[in-house]
Amino acid sequence: MFETTPLKIVAVAAGLSSPSSTRLLADRLAGAARERLAAGQDRRVEVEVVELRDLAVDIANHLVTGFPSAGLRKALDAVTGADGLIAVTPVFTASYSGLFKSFFDLVDNTALTGKPVVIAATGGTPRHSLVLEHAMRPLFAYLRAVVLPTSVYAASEDWGSQGDEYTEGLPSRIRRAGGELASAVTGRTVSGATRVPTLDDGEDAVVPFAQQLAGLRTG
Repeated sequence: MFETTPLKIVAVAAGLSSPSSTRLLADRLAGAARERLAAGQDRRVEVEVVELRDLAVDIANHLVTGFPSAGLRKALDAVTGADGLIAVTPVFTASYSGLFKSFFDLVDNTALTGKPVVIAATGGTPRHSLVLEHAMRPLFAYLRAVVLPTSVYAASEDWGSQGDEYTEGLPSRIRRAGGELASAVTGRTVSGATRVPTLDDGEDAVVPFAQQLAGLRTG
Protein backbone atom coordinates (compact mmCIF):
# COMPACT_ATOMS: atom_id res chain seq x y z
CA MET A 1 0.00 0.00 0.00
CA PHE A 2 1.26 3.47 -0.91
CA GLU A 3 1.67 6.17 1.69
CA THR A 4 -0.73 9.09 1.34
CA THR A 5 1.93 11.70 0.58
CA PRO A 6 3.81 11.02 -2.67
CA LEU A 7 7.43 11.80 -3.34
CA LYS A 8 7.65 14.67 -5.78
CA ILE A 9 10.39 15.22 -8.35
CA VAL A 10 10.35 18.56 -10.18
CA ALA A 11 12.42 19.21 -13.30
CA VAL A 12 13.03 22.76 -14.51
CA ALA A 13 13.75 22.98 -18.24
CA ALA A 14 14.96 26.30 -19.68
CA GLY A 15 14.95 25.35 -23.36
CA LEU A 16 13.54 27.91 -25.77
CA SER A 17 12.64 25.76 -28.77
CA SER A 18 9.84 23.24 -29.11
CA PRO A 19 10.71 20.42 -29.17
CA SER A 20 13.83 21.04 -27.11
CA SER A 21 16.86 18.90 -26.32
CA THR A 22 16.87 20.60 -22.91
CA ARG A 23 13.33 19.36 -22.22
CA LEU A 24 14.30 15.94 -23.54
CA LEU A 25 17.21 15.73 -21.09
CA ALA A 26 14.98 16.90 -18.23
CA ASP A 27 12.45 14.18 -19.08
CA ARG A 28 15.14 11.49 -19.24
CA LEU A 29 16.62 12.50 -15.87
CA ALA A 30 13.20 12.66 -14.23
CA GLY A 31 12.33 9.27 -15.66
CA ALA A 32 15.56 7.74 -14.33
CA ALA A 33 14.90 9.13 -10.85
CA ARG A 34 11.28 7.98 -10.88
CA GLU A 35 12.25 4.48 -12.00
CA ARG A 36 14.80 4.14 -9.20
CA LEU A 37 12.40 5.55 -6.60
CA ALA A 38 9.54 3.29 -7.69
CA ALA A 39 11.80 0.25 -7.44
CA GLY A 40 13.17 1.11 -4.01
CA GLN A 41 10.16 1.99 -1.85
CA ASP A 42 6.36 1.90 -1.63
CA ARG A 43 5.45 5.58 -1.86
CA ARG A 44 3.91 7.01 -4.98
CA VAL A 45 6.21 9.13 -7.11
CA GLU A 46 5.01 12.24 -8.95
CA VAL A 47 7.05 14.07 -11.58
CA GLU A 48 6.37 17.62 -12.73
CA VAL A 49 8.28 19.46 -15.46
CA VAL A 50 8.36 23.27 -15.38
CA GLU A 51 8.93 24.71 -18.86
CA LEU A 52 10.40 28.18 -18.39
CA ARG A 53 9.74 29.21 -22.01
CA ASP A 54 6.03 29.24 -21.14
CA LEU A 55 6.72 31.57 -18.20
CA ALA A 56 9.21 33.96 -19.84
CA VAL A 57 6.88 37.00 -19.90
CA ASP A 58 5.66 36.31 -16.35
CA ILE A 59 9.25 36.06 -15.11
CA ALA A 60 10.15 39.40 -16.71
CA ASN A 61 7.05 41.07 -15.29
CA HIS A 62 7.78 39.74 -11.80
CA LEU A 63 11.34 41.07 -11.94
CA VAL A 64 9.97 44.53 -12.76
CA THR A 65 6.83 44.63 -10.61
CA GLY A 66 7.61 42.24 -7.78
CA PHE A 67 4.31 40.43 -8.27
CA PRO A 68 4.18 36.90 -9.73
CA SER A 69 1.37 35.67 -11.93
CA ALA A 70 -0.65 32.68 -10.77
CA GLY A 71 1.24 30.39 -13.17
CA LEU A 72 4.65 31.62 -12.04
CA ARG A 73 3.69 31.31 -8.38
CA LYS A 74 2.58 27.73 -9.03
CA ALA A 75 5.95 26.96 -10.66
CA LEU A 76 7.93 28.53 -7.83
CA ASP A 77 5.89 26.63 -5.25
CA ALA A 78 6.48 23.38 -7.13
CA VAL A 79 10.24 23.94 -7.12
CA THR A 80 10.48 24.90 -3.46
CA GLY A 81 8.09 22.12 -2.41
CA ALA A 82 9.78 19.31 -4.32
CA ASP A 83 11.52 16.44 -2.59
CA GLY A 84 14.13 16.44 -5.34
CA LEU A 85 14.96 18.94 -8.07
CA ILE A 86 16.40 18.60 -11.58
CA ALA A 87 17.64 21.81 -13.21
CA VAL A 88 18.48 21.82 -16.91
CA THR A 89 19.59 24.77 -19.04
CA PRO A 90 20.92 25.29 -22.54
CA VAL A 91 24.35 26.89 -22.65
CA PHE A 92 24.31 30.52 -23.79
CA THR A 93 27.61 32.41 -24.07
CA ALA A 94 29.48 29.86 -21.94
CA SER A 95 26.99 29.97 -19.05
CA TYR A 96 23.38 29.19 -18.13
CA SER A 97 20.70 31.04 -20.06
CA GLY A 98 19.32 34.37 -18.88
CA LEU A 99 15.86 32.84 -18.58
CA PHE A 100 17.20 30.10 -16.31
CA LYS A 101 19.04 32.59 -14.09
CA SER A 102 16.08 34.99 -13.98
CA PHE A 103 13.78 32.23 -12.74
CA PHE A 104 16.12 31.17 -9.96
CA ASP A 105 16.65 34.84 -9.05
CA LEU A 106 13.01 34.73 -7.98
CA VAL A 107 13.56 31.77 -5.62
CA ASP A 108 14.20 32.86 -2.04
CA ASN A 109 17.82 32.16 -1.18
CA THR A 110 16.85 29.88 1.71
CA ALA A 111 13.97 28.03 0.01
CA LEU A 112 16.17 25.27 -1.42
CA THR A 113 18.18 24.69 1.75
CA GLY A 114 19.12 21.00 1.97
CA LYS A 115 17.18 20.06 -1.16
CA PRO A 116 18.94 17.51 -3.42
CA VAL A 117 19.51 18.86 -6.93
CA VAL A 118 20.78 17.32 -10.14
CA ILE A 119 22.26 19.93 -12.47
CA ALA A 120 22.37 19.39 -16.23
CA ALA A 121 22.94 21.34 -19.41
CA THR A 122 22.75 20.98 -23.18
CA GLY A 123 24.91 22.52 -25.87
CA GLY A 124 26.17 22.14 -29.39
CA THR A 125 29.73 21.23 -28.45
CA PRO A 126 31.46 19.37 -25.59
CA ARG A 127 33.66 22.43 -25.01
CA HIS A 128 30.94 24.00 -22.88
CA SER A 129 30.60 21.10 -20.44
CA LEU A 130 32.44 22.98 -17.68
CA VAL A 131 29.43 25.31 -17.39
CA LEU A 132 28.12 22.76 -14.89
CA GLU A 133 31.05 23.34 -12.54
CA HIS A 134 31.92 27.01 -13.00
CA ALA A 135 28.35 28.37 -13.20
CA MET A 136 25.58 25.98 -12.15
CA ARG A 137 27.16 24.27 -9.15
CA PRO A 138 28.10 27.61 -7.49
CA LEU A 139 24.59 28.98 -8.16
CA PHE A 140 22.88 26.14 -6.29
CA ALA A 141 25.52 26.12 -3.59
CA TYR A 142 24.62 29.77 -2.99
CA LEU A 143 20.96 28.73 -2.76
CA ARG A 144 22.06 26.18 -0.09
CA ALA A 145 20.87 23.18 -2.07
CA VAL A 146 22.70 19.86 -1.98
CA VAL A 147 24.14 19.52 -5.48
CA LEU A 148 24.64 15.84 -6.26
CA PRO A 149 28.02 14.54 -7.46
CA THR A 150 27.00 13.54 -10.98
CA SER A 151 26.09 16.39 -13.29
CA VAL A 152 25.01 15.70 -16.87
CA TYR A 153 26.06 17.61 -19.96
CA ALA A 154 24.64 16.59 -23.35
CA ALA A 155 26.29 17.92 -26.49
CA SER A 156 24.64 17.28 -29.83
CA GLU A 157 26.98 14.36 -30.49
CA ASP A 158 26.11 12.68 -27.18
CA TRP A 159 22.56 11.82 -28.22
CA GLY A 160 22.43 8.30 -29.57
CA SER A 161 25.96 7.57 -28.32
CA GLN A 162 26.88 4.86 -25.84
CA GLY A 163 30.36 6.21 -25.09
CA ASP A 164 33.52 4.14 -25.36
CA GLU A 165 35.92 2.23 -23.15
CA TYR A 166 37.12 5.46 -21.56
CA THR A 167 33.94 7.56 -21.36
CA GLU A 168 30.44 6.80 -20.09
CA GLY A 169 27.71 7.36 -22.65
CA LEU A 170 24.82 9.74 -22.03
CA PRO A 171 22.31 7.01 -20.99
CA SER A 172 24.70 5.78 -18.29
CA ARG A 173 25.28 9.29 -16.96
CA ILE A 174 21.53 9.91 -16.87
CA ARG A 175 20.92 6.72 -14.90
CA ARG A 176 23.77 7.50 -12.52
CA ALA A 177 22.41 11.00 -11.81
CA GLY A 178 18.85 9.69 -11.44
CA GLY A 179 20.05 7.05 -8.98
CA GLU A 180 21.88 9.64 -6.91
CA LEU A 181 18.77 11.83 -6.75
CA ALA A 182 16.58 8.90 -5.74
CA SER A 183 19.03 7.93 -3.02
CA ALA A 184 19.24 11.46 -1.68
CA VAL A 185 15.46 11.89 -1.68
CA THR A 186 14.92 8.71 0.34
CA GLY A 187 17.85 9.33 2.67
CA ARG A 188 20.01 6.47 1.41
CA THR A 189 23.71 6.96 0.85
CA VAL A 190 24.43 8.09 -2.67
CA SER A 191 27.27 5.61 -3.10
CA GLY A 192 24.91 2.70 -2.63
CA ALA A 193 22.84 3.51 -5.67
CA THR A 194 25.13 4.82 -8.32
CA ARG A 195 26.67 1.80 -10.00
CA VAL A 196 26.79 2.48 -13.71
CA PRO A 197 24.82 -0.16 -15.62
CA THR A 198 26.72 -2.19 -18.18
CA LEU A 199 25.59 -3.63 -21.48
CA ASP A 200 24.63 -6.78 -19.62
CA ASP A 201 22.14 -4.74 -17.58
CA GLY A 202 20.11 -3.89 -20.66
CA GLU A 203 21.87 -0.77 -21.94
CA ASP A 204 19.61 1.53 -23.92
CA ALA A 205 19.53 0.96 -27.66
CA VAL A 206 21.14 3.67 -29.77
CA VAL A 207 18.38 5.95 -31.08
CA PRO A 208 19.23 8.84 -33.43
CA PHE A 209 18.85 12.27 -31.84
CA ALA A 210 16.37 13.47 -34.48
CA GLN A 211 14.12 10.52 -33.67
CA GLN A 212 14.33 11.19 -29.93
CA LEU A 213 13.50 14.87 -30.44
CA ALA A 214 10.60 14.04 -32.78
CA GLY A 215 9.05 12.04 -29.95
CA LEU A 216 8.47 15.29 -28.05
CA ARG A 217 6.23 16.74 -30.74
CA THR A 218 2.56 16.83 -29.88
CA GLY A 219 -0.30 16.11 -32.16
